[in-house]
Order: sequence, then C-alpha cells, then structure tokens
Amino acid sequence: MRNLFLCVVFGSAAFAQTLQLSLARAVDIATSPEGSLKIALAEQSIVRAETQVLQAKSALLPTVDGTFQARNQTVNLRTFGFNFNFPGFTFPNVVGPFTVVDTRPTARWTVLDFASLRRYRAVQANVDTSKADLEVTRTQVSDQVARAYLATLRADAALEAAQANVDLSNALVEQAQSLKDAGTGTGIEITRAQVQLANDNGRLIVVRNERNRAGLQLLRAMGLDLSMPVQLVDKLGYTPVNTAGVEAALQAARESRLELRAQKQRETVARMNTSAVEAERLPTVSTFGDYGGIGQPKLGLERTRTVGVTVSIPLFDGGRRNARRLETNSQLRAEQLRTRDLEQQVELEVRIALDSVRSADTQVTTAREGLALAQNEVEQAQRRYQAGVSIPLEVTDAQARLDRARDNQILALYSYNLARLDLAVATGHIQEFIQP
Repeated sequence: MRNLFLCVVFGSAAFAQTLQLSLARAVDIATSPEGSLKIALAEQSIVRAETQVLQAKSALLPTVDGTFQARNQTVNLRTFGFNFNFPGFTFPNVVGPFTVVDTRPTARWTVLDFASLRRYRAVQANVDTSKADLEVTRTQVSDQVARAYLATLRADAALEAAQANVDLSNALVEQAQSLKDAGTGTGIEITRAQVQLANDNGRLIVVRNERNRAGLQLLRAMGLDLSMPVQLVDKLGYTPVNTAGVEAALQAARESRLELRAQKQRETVARMNTSAVEAERLPTVSTFGDYGGIGQPKLGLERTRTVGVTVSIPLFDGGRRNARRLETNSQLRAEQLRTRDLEQQVELEVRIALDSVRSADTQVTTAREGLALAQNEVEQAQRRYQAGVSIPLEVTDAQARLDRARDNQILALYSYNLARLDLAVATGHIQEFIQP
C-alpha cells in the first residue's frame, strides 16, 4: 500500500530513485493519511464522534417494533376471581389448553425531552471539536516535518562547507608543494598543509554521517521508507520577517491558533453537557401505540389497538441527578481553566518567538559580516604566502577562522529559520512558512 502510494504521488514506478523534496512537498506527504499515523487516528476520532451523533439523535426519533406471538396456554380461573358456582353449573378451575396468536406493530416516541435534545446538541458540537483536533494534529505533524527539514538543510549546508574546507586545504597543499618545488618553500610547510587536509577530511566524514542521520529523521517524520534517497531542493536562506507589532501578532494568534479553537469548543461541549443534566429535572412527554390482531386461529383474529400519552415528572432519584450536575460543573470549570492556561501559553510562545526572531536576525547579520572578513583574510594570506612575505601558519590560522565563520553562518541561518518557524506556529500561520 505504501509503495503504491509513493508511485502515485511521485509518478515513478521505482521508489528507489532519488526523491526531489521541497518543504511544501514534504509536508503534503506527511499530512496525508498514508503518511501520518497521528492524522489517521484523528480522522477515526471524527468518525466515532459522528456515530455518537447518530446515537444521540435516535433518542429524539420514534421507534417502531413488530411483534408476533403465538402461545398455547391453560388458565386458572380462580386467579381472576371465578371462585363461585351456580345451580346446575359449575365453573371449572382450569380452562384450556388453547392457542392464542397476537401480531402487531408497536410505536413509541418521546415528543418532548429537553435533556435528550441538549445531549444531542452537545455531541454535535463534539464533532466540531474532533475536526478542530484533526487540524491541530495536521499542524503538529507539519511542524515536526518542517523542523526535520530545516535540520536536514543545516546538515546539507554543513556538508557543503566541509567540502569547501577540503577543497581549500587541497589547494593549500598544492600551493605549498609548488613553492617547495620552486625552492621558496620547505617540507614542514607541506606537512602542515597535509595535516590540515587530514583534519578537514575527518570533519567531512563526520558531517556526511550527520547528514545521513538528519535525512533518516526527515523520512521518519514523513512516514516514508527509510531506505529512500532524498535530495532537498531548498537551501538554508534568509527571509525577512516583520517583528514590530507584538499586539498584532498576539491578535493573529488568538484568531488563528487551532489549539485555542479546539479548546474553546471543548469548553462549549462541557457547558452543553451541564445544561443537559440540568434539563433532566424538566418533565418529558412521550406517546405510544400499537395496532394488530389477537385471537385463536380457528375463531379468527380480532383487531385491537392501544394509544396513549405519558407525562413523566422527575421527583426524586436518590441524589443521582444532583451528583451528575456537580460532576459536569466540575468538568466545565476544568475546561475553563485549561482555556485560560492555553491563552497564557499562546501569548508566552508569541513573545518568545518574536524575541528569538529579532535575536537570530542580528546573529545572521553578524555571521555574514564575519564570513566576508574571513574569506578576505584567507585570500590575503594566500597572496602573502605566495609572494613569500608571510609564513604558512598565517594561512592555516586564516583557514581555521574561515571554517568557524562558515559554521557560524550556518548556525545563524538555521537558528533564524527555526525562530521563523516558531513564530509561524505561535501565531497559527504555519502554512505561510511552508508555502511562502
């Protein structure tokens, strides 16, 4: 099933081919029922809630039963008070056996029941809660995949930087060998360059392993086969974000956060359940009726009917209803507390995310400046070494600072994009991050 799904999505018969993956495509795959177990379970919760609606609705609709009864019996007349005799005639104690047939439909309908009506509305609202929970789950899966995707982008950038360091070290080894061949260099200079090259090759092996691990984590988050090779089409970049309006961000979060919507819906359901228990104190009105034939088969069946109305007025149930009222009130209070706590949590997440974006933005600017300076330093050190006015150690030091500058820029861009993702999740606009 999973392989068939992949073939349909990617248009390829063999899923072993390298998967070209953007962030939007990764999220689309992960949020499909085939890609996420969490989403599949959330969809089943909606199905269960809808079946509960049908069950609650049945209490408001009439019920019709058809019965057929055939019995052979004897009757003790004394049971019915026939315990006397007349002159010349004696009532028997037992009559029968005789056969009685009774066939008829029976209908019942609770015409007025406020408690059942409010319970029905409560389970209807619970369907909306389940749908909101499904969207919350989609957001959580999208967030998880986006974080795994950013981690893989960071690993890709680190791999490119490590390869660039190896290329630079190779160039320095060749430069040192060229100067030695020209008689202006020494063997120790070649050895130092080779040591740096060995260190960079070792770092490249570590970074490549980290990239493989990040790719596996991404595939796991997407729910795909872990043996599938993946190539990301995006790069770790910089997209400016407006962080000036705190109140605007808070208002957007209050309006768009699906968790808040789902929690407020749960509070509504709890309030409706409380109202349903309160309505159990009200009278209920129901109707009933039947129509059919009854009699002995040899003598024929006679048509009979029954119709009636029942008014039930609750008087005393041993305190059970009051206990349920206290229980539902407690549940409502708990949901109200959860709503208040979630609102405070949302505000905290928005404020922290805004601060993180501002800090990471400054970090990106500083890292870019540091990288530009480090690249310039390496170029100058190479020219000075080529001209014979500096020692190789100056080039090696410049190269080490360039390595750190590259790592700093990768970390800064990763932290900035992660902060952007946190802000998008906090304000309920994760789709704008996934599909800008």
